[in-house]
Amino acid sequence: MIKVGDTLPSATLQEYSEVEGEGCSIGPNPVDVTKATAGKTIALFALPGAFTPTCSAKHVPGYVQHFDDFKSAGVDEIWCVSVNDAFVMGAWARDQKTAGKVRMLADGSGVFANATGLTLDLTARGMGVRSNRYSMLVKDGKVASLNVEAPGKFEVSDADTLLAQAKG
Repeated sequence: MIKVGDTLPSATLQEYSEVEGEGCSIGPNPVDVTKATAGKTIALFALPGAFTPTCSAKHVPGYVQHFDDFKSAGVDEIWCVSVNDAFVMGAWARDQKTAGKVRMLADGSGVFANATGLTLDLTARGMGVRSNRYSMLVKDGKVASLNVEAPGKFEVSDADTLLAQAKG
């Protein structure tokens, strides 16, 4: 499992873009994790699935609500990563009103989740292998803090916890 001090794994996530711009076409666009984190501070949180109850009611809204606070704490971007396809993440972004605040990044095949070792097997619930629920502060591609939830919990990966670490 990835730990504090480790470099994020090399992977490509997908981001659904609603508008064309800066080399991004409408629809899914690749996001190279290594390039996208270089020289930046990223508040990254991951969760088991888009549109799931805890994720939609608590996890994403907390980060959207604290966007300005994260910026004030020196965070360049906020990322939400989930094992869903880019179309689902795009629809969830619209539903959660994350535009301009939280980048909703798809890890459709779970490559990033597997590479970090932060997977959650929800096969018994018909969801397959997903990402565990966690948050991390990433500085220039390296993990500065990591908060991994126990199964079924939402206690340490919330926006308030990661914001306090970003301010720290």
